Amino acid sequence: MKNSIYILAVIFCILIGCTTSKSTVTDKNKLTGTKSDTVRIANDKLEYEVLIIDPGFSSWIITNTYPRGFYSQSYLEGKNRAWVSEYNIRVLQPMRYSPNLYEMTINYDTNIDYGYEVNYLIYNYMVYFQNTYKQKLFGYVPPR
Repeated sequence: MKNSIYILAVIFCILIGCTTSKSTVTDKNKLTGTKSDTVRIANDKLEYEVLIIDPGFSSWIITNTYPRGFYSQSYLEGKNRAWVSEYNIRVLQPMRYSPNLYEMTINYDTNIDYGYEVNYLIYNYMVYFQNTYKQKLFGYVPPR
């Protein structure tokens, strides 16, 4: 059985959760497809998978991101740690922040090495989320 990370964003929500399941993707660390605004990444070696479902994200990631390798993995991890932490704080304050936008907490364990592809995808989704929904989670957000 494999641990999986899922990022599920349906219009205004995002979810990452660890579960046990078998991955059906055979290419390691590759963007395996976009279908109906779904972006899927699987890393069989690390046994993690990321799914993002959000209208517009699949086309946005193709046209608005820097190529893989532009940022270091440590840079991506640092940004993800800060943004996910602030995102989770907002989930816990539904009277202050829209529960339609901040619906579920993100389970991003900083002690796990998710690899470059998973961090790259999470980073770019967080940039997309902040720019699309006019949110500022923490620090500088690239204006893409």
